[in-house]
Amino acid sequence: MKSQFLLDPSITFLNHGSFGACPKLVFKAYQDFQLELEADPVLFIQKKLPVYLKQAKAPLAAFIGCEKEDFFFTPNPTFAINTIMRSLKLQAGDEILSTNHEYGAMDRTWNFYCKNTGVKYIRQPITLPIISKQQILEEFWKGYTPKTKVVFINQISSATALIFPVKEICDHAKELGLITIIDGAHVPGHIDLNITQLNPDFYTGTLHKWMLAPKGSSFLYVKKEFQNSIDPLIVSWGYESVMPSDSQFLDYHEYQGTNDHSAYLCTPQVIQFLDENKWTLISKACKTIVQDNYQRFCNLLNTQPICPITDEFLGQMASIPVKTTQALALKELLYNTYKIQIPVMPLNDAVYIRYSINAYNTQEDLDVLYNALQDIIKTTDLISV
Repeated sequence: MKSQFLLDPSITFLNHGSFGACPKLVFKAYQDFQLELEADPVLFIQKKLPVYLKQAKAPLAAFIGCEKEDFFFTPNPTFAINTIMRSLKLQAGDEILSTNHEYGAMDRTWNFYCKNTGVKYIRQPITLPIISKQQILEEFWKGYTPKTKVVFINQISSATALIFPVKEICDHAKELGLITIIDGAHVPGHIDLNITQLNPDFYTGTLHKWMLAPKGSSFLYVKKEFQNSIDPLIVSWGYESVMPSDSQFLDYHEYQGTNDHSAYLCTPQVIQFLDENKWTLISKACKTIVQDNYQRFCNLLNTQPICPITDEFLGQMASIPVKTTQALALKELLYNTYKIQIPVMPLNDAVYIRYSINAYNTQEDLDVLYNALQDIIKTTDLISV
């Protein structure tokens, strides 16, 4: 399987979770669209692009469990969340309930919004280690007050790689009359996703992580009742269009000036690649490798797992606590000396080494990491054990 990807073979690549890796066949489809665009840019953008977008959205809608009219492509989830942020009509003193496990760019987005509106962003602590799903739910809802108007939460956290009980949170949020915004950046192609069943008001996910699409391919789903209240992040020809479609929502958000949509357009080839390679089975095997090695690394680093080692909390990546005060130096050493591409991430006064496992990885890759960490413990003072 590794031969089907474009990754540098000299690197032990354990960081699929950050930006993914694109198969050669999918990348070829991506480049074919770019070549077709350059052959006749006017024809492509004005005539072919609307047709290609519909062809790309239909299989994705089936894959993520929603209607194709209820989402549009975005370059990344940060773009998507900024779109939502700019349209929220909250008042000073209102609260957005979140956790202290959110992605840093999202924290910054909400901090920006709050500084300009007087709204409060509540990073409710979820303590580690996780004992149970019920623990997460109880701790999360302790942050709820009569001023809470919005729930924002990641379905899979970035630094801690934990799967959160988003379905239960969405259900209870609905009972409380709250708006729900879900950051599912790590979800599509990683764990099962059916947006209709989750029933959030807003959901964003990437294709360029675990779905293996070219970089710069994500989506934003908006429930129908909110679609006409979401302003375009970029105002362009779709706004008050002289040739409107039957969806103001898509007019506003799908046509925001000249851009290269090729990463979006090869979505059918992405899903075909996953289907033809029986990705459900591959993903299951990857999750087994993740779980089988988790305690082993904790033992090496003299730390404890941050959750039960089960499918309920872990997918194809895991974060191992590491005792270091030099996270960046450790990451750089692993890459520069040992040729291992892996993130070392601080969060909430702790540091984690997060390994990702995908089809091109084997047990030998984790053995390379294990041996490198053994050597670093013996020869440097970067890690305390």
